[in-house]
Amino acid sequence: MIDLALVGGSFLVAIVVGLTGMGGGALMTPMMMLFFNVPPLAAVSSDLVASAVMKPVGGFVHLRRGTVNLRLVGWLCAGSVPAAFCGVFLARAFAVSDAVTYALGVALLLAVAGMAVKTLLGGRGGTASAHDIVVRPIPTLLVGMVGGLVVGISSVGSGSLIIVALLALYPALKANQLVGTDLVQAVPLVAAAALGHLLFGDFQLHLTLSLLIGSLPGVYLGARISSRAPGGLIRALLAIVLLASALKLLDASNIVTVLALAAATAVIVVGWRLRRRRAAAPAEPDAAMSPAAR
Repeated sequence: MIDLALVGGSFLVAIVVGLTGMGGGALMTPMMMLFFNVPPLAAVSSDLVASAVMKPVGGFVHLRRGTVNLRLVGWLCAGSVPAAFCGVFLARAFAVSDAVTYALGVALLLAVAGMAVKTLLGGRGGTASAHDIVVRPIPTLLVGMVGGLVVGISSVGSGSLIIVALLALYPALKANQLVGTDLVQAVPLVAAAALGHLLFGDFQLHLTLSLLIGSLPGVYLGARISSRAPGGLIRALLAIVLLASALKLLDASNIVTVLALAAATAVIVVGWRLRRRRAAAPAEPDAAMSPAAR
């Protein structure tokens, strides 16, 4: 039976996924567990199967916009696809999903701190075209392997973990191109993990259908906005989604999560205004001199 509340929740989460390329597992799975009392293994399995259908929608939009580096996608998938399938076996054999989830939560908090420091120091988003990036095969392959393993175990990481690593490896990549490349590489990655959970997990059809009904229009809408949105706006959303994902992975209460996100949003707004003032300050003397020059 279709759960209308779950449909609405998955629609909102899918918009975030389309906008930022991340948050699907880190937000969707906790949402099902916390608000809909879905058992952990069933939540992971159903979320991954739904994501295997949802991710191509957002990826297709970015492919049409030319915001995808296909060579980078290829190297990531070479490591992530086999690792994701193996991660399902590890999750069932050793029950290590909790440890990985907490470790990923800490990693995401560190990533948020790193992005905040970079912003305070005046760091800017990348400006290079997705097709001009020089791919580093071995580090990219290793990122894919680690990300795929984590996705197979916990359903988290296809966006959250890999996009942080891509930020570090390819800082010149524009924000919307970073999101587009990540969304496309996640398609075969999530498909491999979903296949593993279909065979060995706890897949429930009614949960997956509810997720898909809300997720498909949500991820399409988010991807449409992302492919046209300014890089600074997308990076701000990335930071907020990272923080939300980290707090939920670390079992933070809903009150703590809401307060932390409100504080982060306020800091981003204030920082954005300060940067606009700094950018406008040098132009004022020129504007004053221009009439005299005539």
